[in-house]
Amino acid sequence: MPPASASSAPTKVLPASDPVSVSVPSAGIESELLSLGLKADGSLEVPPDGPGAPAGWYNGSPSPGELGPAVLLGHVNATDGGPGVFANLRQLKTGDLIRVARQDGTTSVFTFDHADHYSKDAFPTQTVYGNTEGPELRLITCDGYDPATGLFDDNYVVFAKFVA
Repeated sequence: MPPASASSAPTKVLPASDPVSVSVPSAGIESELLSLGLKADGSLEVPPDGPGAPAGWYNGSPSPGELGPAVLLGHVNATDGGPGVFANLRQLKTGDLIRVARQDGTTSVFTFDHADHYSKDAFPTQTVYGNTEGPELRLITCDGYDPATGLFDDNYVVFAKFVA
């Protein structure tokens, strides 16, 4: 019988357990995680605004380590003009680690794969939220600030792969 290829190797998957905090040492990110759902209009809830506001986990996505893309959201800046919890996401480089502590006492570890910038008007929902072959992580923040409107027109999305 021929040896199994790397692509046919089973992917480790963890059981469901709500995430409680996220740590990205290379970007100086440490945050507790709120549980966020959907608003009445079907859009994602976002964490509260303000200095020191934590990141949040979209509770309609898998928990980190489960099969599929777990989604964490955080602000790029705070209402006082200071940095938000995800202000330093652009500092991530291939291989940087992202750790998510889970309610069951385990920690899911992901490695930064790549990031992309998307217009909110042409957001690739399937690319970001669609099914994946293994556990993955998405970190999402606003991008593309328009001083004329005072709004962010884009999103910056980090894609990370599960390693442990």
